[in-house]
Amino acid sequence: MKRYIAVLGALLAIWLMNPGQAFAADPIPGIDINVGSGEGIAGTTNTVTLILLITVLSLAPAILVLMTSFTRIVIVLGFVRTALGTQQMPPNQVLIGLALFLSLFVMSPTISQMNQTAIQPYLKGEITQTDALAKAALPLKKFMAAQTREKDLMLFLNYSKAEKPKGIEDTPLTALIPAFAISELKSAFQMGFMIFIPFLVIDMVVASTLMAMGMMMLPPVMISLPFKILLFVLVDGWYLVVKSLLLSFNAPL
Repeated sequence: MKRYIAVLGALLAIWLMNPGQAFAADPIPGIDINVGSGEGIAGTTNTVTLILLITVLSLAPAILVLMTSFTRIVIVLGFVRTALGTQQMPPNQVLIGLALFLSLFVMSPTISQMNQTAIQPYLKGEITQTDALAKAALPLKKFMAAQTREKDLMLFLNYSKAEKPKGIEDTPLTALIPAFAISELKSAFQMGFMIFIPFLVIDMVVASTLMAMGMMMLPPVMISLPFKILLFVLVDGWYLVVKSLLLSFNAPL
């Protein structure tokens, strides 16, 4: 300990005698950040394009959640876990991963159409960036409009004092996206309610049986949980839930 104190004292003495050159052998490196060339209109355009691209990437999670089938699927899967009462089983990572791949499966026709009509022509230089964005938004608008209730869409159109669009092409995304989001929430909660009913019946039967037997101190959840899991496995619950989710995107509202 005394040796360490002596070394620190010697270093401090050297720094006090010549503070300007005590650490001159290891200068602090400089940092230089350049985004684009910044020369003329082309350099400015490239910089703005890069900033817009970074902005779009930062909004990618919101786009995934609010403009695809992900919202309905992940909420319904969450209701299934809550109705079973299995706490964290399946884990959140499993539910999110399953919802993600189911969303990719449901959205595959829309993504394929966007690729054919917008992405590939733009990469080949056949259309401009503005035309590509407009053509890419059309299949997405068709998907969202098919799952959006007219009442929800008119709510946002009337609030913004916009005229009723003549077709899907004229529907603004600023009104269609929130209308689609609340329509998906309503559909998901309706499916969640139907999922809760059979498990609620099991809980009521178990609770009534325990009360009749005088076992009031025994939590009914401990007894009903194995029966709910057994029922869910016997009826092939995950198959039925996923099948209902897939069919719900083709059913009329």
